[in-house]
Amino acid sequence: MGLDPADETERSPARGDPRASLAALRARLAPPLDGRAPRPVLTLGLPALDAHLPGGGLVLGPPHEIAPAGPADGVAALGFALALCARHLVGRPGGALIAAAPGQPLPYGHGLAGLGFDPARLLLLEAGSDPEVFRALEAALHARALPALIGLLRDGMPLKPGRRLQLAAEGSAPPLLLILRPAEAGMPNGAATRWRIAPAPAARDRFGTLDKPRWRARLERCRNGRGGDWLLEWDHAAHRLHLPEPLAGDAAAPGRSRA
Repeated sequence: MGLDPADETERSPARGDPRASLAALRARLAPPLDGRAPRPVLTLGLPALDAHLPGGGLVLGPPHEIAPAGPADGVAALGFALALCARHLVGRPGGALIAAAPGQPLPYGHGLAGLGFDPARLLLLEAGSDPEVFRALEAALHARALPALIGLLRDGMPLKPGRRLQLAAEGSAPPLLLILRPAEAGMPNGAATRWRIAPAPAARDRFGTLDKPRWRARLERCRNGRGGDWLLEWDHAAHRLHLPEPLAGDAAAPGRSRA
């Protein structure tokens, strides 16, 4: 998959922390462990974060699991997922699909615009159950028509549906695939990464108006990567994540850094 000029800029070493820039560069240049060609990735634009991810970003194709930190944090988790989709859609044709099980938080026009996401590029499917969500995502993966897919689940993703999604995503031009599950539904499923998201006090502009959303993001597991914990700020105009303060703390403790 080709990269837009903004992505090329983000892939160059950033000023600031030279150690983080070097680590991100090594992650991108390292040969794949299985001997296959490197998979395309979505860089997050933060060397300190991209260095924790194999290939220097979120691998396109396999599912990435996102969960709220607590039962009341579902909207924050959805906002984080939509920000990632908005970044991925920059410079690419097509839109995104959200397939939602009953009772899940849904985006609305003003909220999408506040994240830099054009509502006209979003398709929303209100499914009747988690199995219907999986069928919709699998059909979209086979169609290869959309660059970004989000599944909102009520009970979480079991191993078998997760494997079917992985198989359907194989091939050329894989999309960004995000799976949002409830806070308590932590079943094994083979996701490439697993995130835990909580809201953080948003930044305000010079008039005191809430401007840039923030999240406390924990990368709990990452296949062939390292976990971590960050306070992230979203710039909807530049479609970039920022660190509004120094790295909150490395969560790559033994036993939870790899899937």
